[in-house]
Parts: sequence; structure tokens; C-alpha cells
Amino acid sequence: MAVTDSIADYLTRIRNAQQARHRVVEIPMSNTKKKITEILYEQGYISKYKFDKEAGKQGIISIALKYDKKTGIPTIRKMGRISKPGLRKYSPVNELPRIINGLGIAIVSTSKGLMTDKQARKQNVGGEVMCYVY
Repeated sequence: MAVTDSIADYLTRIRNAQQARHRVVEIPMSNTKKKITEILYEQGYISKYKFDKEAGKQGIISIALKYDKKTGIPTIRKMGRISKPGLRKYSPVNELPRIINGLGIAIVSTSKGLMTDKQARKQNVGGEVMCYVY
């Protein structure tokens, strides 16, 4: 079965791996997913990642998930898709969503590449609001 929305698939794989308490999740690679993975790492939502270009047709992203040491609760509490292939959501810079009043992040696809909502505000660019994470 072909996946029509690769970003939703990416988020679902991470969500499912966390519910099953997996340490590592493997996801088929694409440039967009690579950038989202880098953003999640920079923001402290995952502990580490590796891009394996040799594996499979397109390569694989291995993501080491992060859990709270005491409680075992995943660092990523919630993540979801905002802009979907059937209904794209674009926001100008002054209407970019604030995820839990700035505690979470929205990943935005701008003319300057993928970035968080905070970075987009700093660079004064709007764009397609891909997903949120907190």
C-alpha cells in the first residue's frame, strides 16, 4: 500500500513506537523527514538520530526516542499534522500558531526551508504549517 501523506506516516510511526516503549524507530527517508528529524533533535524531543542512505530504496532514518528517566513518560507528549495533502494550511508570519503558549513547536515549511514557528517569526516569514509537537 502506498502512503499518500508521508509526514502523517512519520508522526504516526513515532507515536506508535512511543506507545510500545521502543527505544529506536526506523522511518523511510526523505529530505523533508530529515529536516523534521533535525528540528526535533535541536529542540530536545529526541535523543539522537542517524541517516542510513544504503538501507532500502530511499534510505532509512533511525531515531532514538527520549523518555523521562524517572517516570518513563515520552518527551514528546503529543504531535499531530496540521496541513494535509487534501487541505493545505498556510499562515502569514503574524498568524503562525503558538503551541501551548510557546512551550511546544509548530514546524513550518517556508521559502527559507523548514523551521520552527519561533524561527519563522524571527526571520519574518510565513508558510505552510506542517505539524505541531509538544
